[in-house]
Amino acid sequence: METPPWWAALRSAQRRRAAAWIRRRQGPDTLPVTLHRRRIYILPTRAGLGFALLLAVMLIAGLNYANSIALFLTFLLAGVVLVAMHACHRNLLQLRLDRLDIGPAFAGSQAVVRLSLGEDGGLPRPDIEVDGNGITPSACDLPARDRQSLDLLLATPRRGLMPLDRVRVATRYPFGLFRAWTWLHLPLSVMVYPAPLGSLPLPGAPGMQQGAPRHGPDADEWTGLRPFRTGDSPRHVAWTAYARGLPLMVKEYSATGGGERLFEFTALGRLQTEQRLSQLARWIVDAEAAGERYALHLPGTRIEAGHGQAHRHRCLMALALHDPQPAATAVESFHATR
Repeated sequence: METPPWWAALRSAQRRRAAAWIRRRQGPDTLPVTLHRRRIYILPTRAGLGFALLLAVMLIAGLNYANSIALFLTFLLAGVVLVAMHACHRNLLQLRLDRLDIGPAFAGSQAVVRLSLGEDGGLPRPDIEVDGNGITPSACDLPARDRQSLDLLLATPRRGLMPLDRVRVATRYPFGLFRAWTWLHLPLSVMVYPAPLGSLPLPGAPGMQQGAPRHGPDADEWTGLRPFRTGDSPRHVAWTAYARGLPLMVKEYSATGGGERLFEFTALGRLQTEQRLSQLARWIVDAEAAGERYALHLPGTRIEAGHGQAHRHRCLMALALHDPQPAATAVESFHATR
């Protein structure tokens, strides 16, 4: 049976009001955080409510038939429930949340969120659950006086800087009759690159035949040694090998990428904006995997040629944060003045 739209809207509004109240009550968090009593919430689960109903029926039956054994069993189980409630709350009390690290991801994939948990109270913490908005639920058992990292998967549906609003840490230990939880409000964001899609070939490198090796002191990769020739720079002589008694040799460098590639946003005029960004991301990933040097030109952003993971991140971040809205606004203003 499908949930009525009005009921779903009502529950969504209630969740938003509760989230706003919790944020005002707790305020923003700064790691490391140690959980204290005032920020731990606890309520019975569906199983707990069903068990409470069962105890109520047993109590009525025992009183109705004056059955002392039934009453004894009812009060014994009620005591177990109270102990379980205390143990559930205690499972989160004084739990330490040390670090939360997020790496970049491509749109449509999942970012890895690593949460570090610590325990200093001397008690094991079984069945610790972590989830949140867009985070795939995960669980772990934390031994006493230990520290453990939990890898969470965060859905990244679109490119850009995606804020991580809050993370929930919960437990249903020991019997699943109660659920205790707390919220972490952290000012963290995930850098989401455009999805690397597109089938266009890499643009040719200017000033050099594609695939031709480049030699000389300005090349990138060391390929080996060759005999010394007149005119070679003394800076590139392999003096260490010469000191071991080998002939005079020169270090030779080569860049197999065939020069520097230029990736331009305006060169993809037949594609839509998001398709252009995805195609540029595809080129950047391929060029970096091949060890080539590449430059990126976007409207308002020019990144000079380079290579390496830092250069790759800089280019992909420029694609992720590219905003076509100013250009569209300028065009609308131009038409409005005519």
